[in-house]
Amino acid sequence: MQTDTRLPAQAHWIETPFGELFAQRWPVVEPKGAPIILLHDSLGCVALWRDFPQQLALHTQRDVIAYDRLGFGRSAPCQLRTPLGINFVADEAYAGFFWVHQYFQLTQFVLLGHSVGAGMALACASVHQGGCEAVIAEAAQAYVDDAITQGIRQTNAFFQTPERFARLTQYHGDKAHWVLNAWVSTWLSADFAHWQIQDTLSSVRCPVLCLHGEDDEYGAPCHAQTIVEGVAGPAFANILSNCGHVPHKEQCATVLQSIKFFLQQD
Repeated sequence: MQTDTRLPAQAHWIETPFGELFAQRWPVVEPKGAPIILLHDSLGCVALWRDFPQQLALHTQRDVIAYDRLGFGRSAPCQLRTPLGINFVADEAYAGFFWVHQYFQLTQFVLLGHSVGAGMALACASVHQGGCEAVIAEAAQAYVDDAITQGIRQTNAFFQTPERFARLTQYHGDKAHWVLNAWVSTWLSADFAHWQIQDTLSSVRCPVLCLHGEDDEYGAPCHAQTIVEGVAGPAFANILSNCGHVPHKEQCATVLQSIKFFLQQD
């Protein structure tokens, strides 16, 4: 078994009709299963996963691939309108993930999404029923509620000072204004107020693990329960006490162990 804690990432630039999409792959020496594909949150990117992809690869002995959606991180600027369309979560199956799927020639894979990326992972699983072996939905939102909109307003206010906004610029460069505005204007728009993921869930037939912090700032654990009850395949919820919206950062060891156990049972 590989024990080296150093696992260099391989950078990939994927050509799409809308510009280059950036991805990184953490390959293990002898993979013990299908690769795990990471889908980031609304303000996220590959770099903001920090060392989690490496730790996940070493812990599961599977290759891990993370990519920046168009408009985020090191990928090309996004030409989508703001706010985003009401179906932007489901549409990721035909957008960035489509090109990642083609580029890496994925036949079998596991999807792990954080926050809105979790909804996107479930949408991708519903489209790729034959290839997706399992989904890990971390801090997922199943619908829009007051906790989510309040959390977004608070975060938006936080980034209004130049010093704090510089944190976004560090990762998204001159795309940072679009990244923040797309998130805030979409989720707080009247058109998006009735968005929900339930219609997607009935087409998700693979095993699903929902990881959710008990103190999540952007949605209570009931979102995880909605997903567990809505998918067609076997599903489980692990509600983490003393944990907020980023379990893979706040309780990394627990998250890694939960994922490893879940994938071993699949």
